[in-house]
Amino acid sequence: MKKHILNTFAVVSIISLVCEMIGMVQIGKVAIFPMLYAVLIGMAVTPDLLGKKITKLKEKITAKEMGLAGEMVMLILLMLGIKLGTFVGPNINQIIQAGPAFIAQEFGHILAPLIAVPLALKLGLRREAIGAGSSISREASLGVIGEKYGIASPEGSGVLGVYLAGTIVGTIYFGILGSLSVYTGIHPLALGMACGVGSGSMMTAAASALSAVVDPQYADQVFAYASTSNMLSGITGVNILVFISLPFTEWYYKKLEGKFTKKEAGIQNA
Repeated sequence: MKKHILNTFAVVSIISLVCEMIGMVQIGKVAIFPMLYAVLIGMAVTPDLLGKKITKLKEKITAKEMGLAGEMVMLILLMLGIKLGTFVGPNINQIIQAGPAFIAQEFGHILAPLIAVPLALKLGLRREAIGAGSSISREASLGVIGEKYGIASPEGSGVLGVYLAGTIVGTIYFGILGSLSVYTGIHPLALGMACGVGSGSMMTAAASALSAVVDPQYADQVFAYASTSNMLSGITGVNILVFISLPFTEWYYKKLEGKFTKKEAGIQNA
């Protein structure tokens, strides 16, 4: 086990140093941060789906190292949460004034199944669409879906699949989206609020990129709004998932599933 710990920290340290040496790259108003490089490099050096070991670095990385790294993420996110909390205090008055907006945005969770469930059914998913489409599918969602249906169920497979995809692709996507969102003309604080989707890594990527391209007077406030919004998404998002979003997704799935099944049967008979 000691060997796996040393391997994990050695690989992570090398990737971190390389990314920090590259630093932030800004193309116009699009800011690309070291976190994005780290995700891409991490994807490149981990064993591929065929299990081939192309580089010497890959030989140091096995399923045990990858599992240990996944466990360490939660510990690092605790430290990140403490740091982000320092942005909230100096901006507490503005946050209190925006209080109703923070609560109102949580109802945006209902938009997820409205869009995701039909798309999932179109792509061929069945009960997996309930787990995949009911929320953003982060840690809290894994817990709720796993407790209700079982993580080995079709619904559990759906939420786990989106969770893994979000872990790999989500940070890159949110980092780029954070920079591009400034072109919408929406107020920077509203955009900062939108960065808090319930994922520490995604929120950090989006807020970092956004704060780098907005007016400097809003930079710290963007982080304050993003971290507060992220915290509320974690707290209220679970309740909305349990009492509103998940029951609605179940009902919505039952309404749509028959229509997609009939369409597929018609295509097969044609």
